[in-house]
Amino acid sequence: MSLLTDELRALIGSTKTYTAPEPLGAAAGRYFAFAIGDDNPLYVDAEYARAHGLAGVTAPPTLICETNQYANVAMDAEGYAGHTWGLELPNTRKVRGGNSYEFHRRIRPEDVVTATWEIADMTEKKTGGGADMLIVTSRATYRNQDGEPLATNEETIIFVSLGEPA
Repeated sequence: MSLLTDELRALIGSTKTYTAPEPLGAAAGRYFAFAIGDDNPLYVDAEYARAHGLAGVTAPPTLICETNQYANVAMDAEGYAGHTWGLELPNTRKVRGGNSYEFHRRIRPEDVVTATWEIADMTEKKTGGGADMLIVTSRATYRNQDGEPLATNEETIIFVSLGEPA
């Protein structure tokens, strides 16, 4: 039985766009750096950041990829309030396949971020043990209020069949 149904195949090319309701703000970068244990002075010391060629403080690069800061969606049952495609395939186990990031420029406190997610591809394969799996690749592009590209995040989610339902 194929995991890649016509209904799922029709989602390829679908997009969702989220725009932050306000600028990122210096506190967001500072708190995110603290939360991930990154004590780089670029995130807290404007004078240090200017001495290193920036206009002022910045944030850890992956902060931009945390869509819960601007997706403005309700929390799910697990407490997550960011972008999801809402894909649930019965009798499968969902596994994060990884992310690939490309950063175009450092984000600034005054940036108002717009993220556009697209389902880029879906392919079927077999695991080494012969189980069916569906590999879903989505891509997010992040731009600031002037349309400048900030980053791209390609994300892979894998649905692995648990076998035939009992």
